[in-house]
Amino acid sequence: MRVLVLAPPMGAAGGIQQYTTTLVAALAKILGEENVRLVAVPSQAEARADGSFGLRKSVKLLFLTRVLWGAIQWQPDLVICTHLGVAPAALKVKSLFKKPYWVVLHGIEVWGNLPPTKLRALREAQRLIANSRFTLDATIARHKLAGRDCSILPPSFELAHIVDRTQQVDIYGGAENSHPTVLTVGRLAASERYKGHDVMLEAWVLVRQKIPDAEYVIVGDGDDRSRLEAHAQELGISDSVKFAGAVSGAALQNYYQTCSVFALPARTDLDPGVPRGEGFGIVFLEAMSHGKPVVGPKMGAPAEFIHDRQHGMLVDPNKPQEVSAALIELLEHPERAEEMGSAAKDWARQEFSFEKFCERLQGILAMGASSGGR
Repeated sequence: MRVLVLAPPMGAAGGIQQYTTTLVAALAKILGEENVRLVAVPSQAEARADGSFGLRKSVKLLFLTRVLWGAIQWQPDLVICTHLGVAPAALKVKSLFKKPYWVVLHGIEVWGNLPPTKLRALREAQRLIANSRFTLDATIARHKLAGRDCSILPPSFELAHIVDRTQQVDIYGGAENSHPTVLTVGRLAASERYKGHDVMLEAWVLVRQKIPDAEYVIVGDGDDRSRLEAHAQELGISDSVKFAGAVSGAALQNYYQTCSVFALPARTDLDPGVPRGEGFGIVFLEAMSHGKPVVGPKMGAPAEFIHDRQHGMLVDPNKPQEVSAALIELLEHPERAEEMGSAAKDWARQEFSFEKFCERLQGILAMGASSGGR
């Protein structure tokens, strides 16, 4: 079987790019490298006058040209789109060359209202592959897709950050981190306030009252950072909150390794106009794979794979007091937290390894082959 993979721009280090990297590697392992080709959108979206982002027409045309040329020259048996945004190109391949295509669903890009071109591309896909049951169910309900061929293929933590985990990076200026530390990893974007940084800062006021030497580290950057820094100052907790900004892959692994607890109380909102939330939450897996207990939302996709009081604690992401109570419990009982972290590590490595990803993908490919690409 020959598979042509279509992807959005691969220059950024986001979750979709990580998923695409894992998918291509898994396909190469299963089918052989000679039977897998990747065509990605050649450049990033650019800012428009109204503040939105979009691809230039010349970029779209170049991408479509490369896709059609790949289909003519290489004659793939199947096209897999790693994002709905590239699915209209696959629909064109289907209409011209009768090649089936599948679409990977990640979250907010398919939870809300869609323009006609993307909706048609979604509905005419032979199979939908979702990163979580929550994402799949929300997409089916929103766009009336009941009865379609669907599969769930969660991401793997192993290829999420391709770094040497033994590489040491000094993240504390040469000093040992002896403080109980809570870590959050995520973009600090005004458009992504659902990730819960505000709630964490409000919860941190209560944590510090109970545990004065606790420290909170925020990894990530974006246009909302200055507002969050000012908010920490207003709350009187800036001395215990470190905004680390964007960091290297090796440094990120060290932040995971040296924290006591990972927390991301992300909210989920399925508003059809502007949906918000984590379609999966790869950062939770990263933390769990390092043996750390996690604090996540009790509603939404992360609750599928974080078992409450086994791998950490699930909380109402709208309630700072509930978030702070979970953090205080884990920080005040390090032995219990360590047990949860150990269970989380075993679970992540058992269910979300690259080998498990390949096993699941092989089963999906077999189903597709037995139904003629469906």
